[in-house]
Amino acid sequence: MNAVESKISNNKKGMTWLIFALMTVAAWGVYGIFLHKGAVGMGDPENGRYKAFLWVGIAYFVTAVAAPFLLLLIKGANWSMPSSGITYSFIAGIVGAIGAFGVLLAFGAKGHPAVVMAIIFAGAPVVNALISISMDPPSGGISSVPKLFWLGIAMAAIGGCIVTKYKPQGAKPHGPPPTVKSNQQ
Repeated sequence: MNAVESKISNNKKGMTWLIFALMTVAAWGVYGIFLHKGAVGMGDPENGRYKAFLWVGIAYFVTAVAAPFLLLLIKGANWSMPSSGITYSFIAGIVGAIGAFGVLLAFGAKGHPAVVMAIIFAGAPVVNALISISMDPPSGGISSVPKLFWLGIAMAAIGGCIVTKYKPQGAKPHGPPPTVKSNQQ
């Protein structure tokens, strides 16, 4: 393999994370839409969102419990798990579930999926960045964080506001819904 082929091969291996990140973007990008449609599709204005959340939990069980359990068995993994890994993973599951429930509550309070998700997806990276640098500060301290990082934080927040404010409105029905006439008399 020549130097160019080697570089291309290394770049492909080095960019695998980006494929997975984009997979997550796609999955989470449709999450709110499907969740809202699921809650509405339950046909229960008062409890539909809780029914939808129940099915989200069942899907999480299948995806996040059964699948890794089987993979760990198949790979013959050792079942030793340090308490710090368990603790942080458990907390991640709790905050993830709280976030999913918050999405449903926002929909139940008449939040539109496009607006709710724009706020979430603009705000979450800001929270992530700030918590990350507070939990694992750079070696030079907060003052060593590049100004472009802070500009990016501001742009994400402003972008979320702009997307929310100027979201195109869906088609609205014109007049009352048509009535169905019965042929029985």
